[in-house]
Amino acid sequence: MNIITRVATLEDLPILLEFEQQLIAVERPMDISLEQERKISYYDIGEFITSKLAEVFVAVKGAEIVGSGYGLIKENKPYFSERKFGHVGFMFVKPEYRGQGVSKLVLDAIFNWFKKRQIRETRLQVYPNNPQAIKAYQKVGFKENLVEMIHYLDEQ
Repeated sequence: MNIITRVATLEDLPILLEFEQQLIAVERPMDISLEQERKISYYDIGEFITSKLAEVFVAVKGAEIVGSGYGLIKENKPYFSERKFGHVGFMFVKPEYRGQGVSKLVLDAIFNWFKKRQIRETRLQVYPNNPQAIKAYQKVGFKENLVEMIHYLDEQ
């Protein structure tokens, strides 16, 4: 496979912003609450690259960035046993590299980064109608924990 992971740099930002738009394009049909017409952004990727509480990783084959993801350390609610948790986001793999273990490589890099910071609990959100992503997350140990539901009062 010859794909490695490394920490993203600000020089990677243009391709990462493209990845974000591709990710949003895939997720728009899954979430009617997202604005459907105008360009939107989920993340401040540049901020994550420079933050001490986040790390963005890229999967690279040769000189080509083929995947991405970030880990972000967040404060937990005071009633949880772990004071902090790791949040995973921005998981994207170019279509031609899917099914080749790229997301696992990125997740492993994120998990190692969390472990070095004594973060034991990791969470993420995934749309229920994205079975490929769910399967990939389950393969590395994620389990369903809480189901978020949405209802629009004008839909009956």
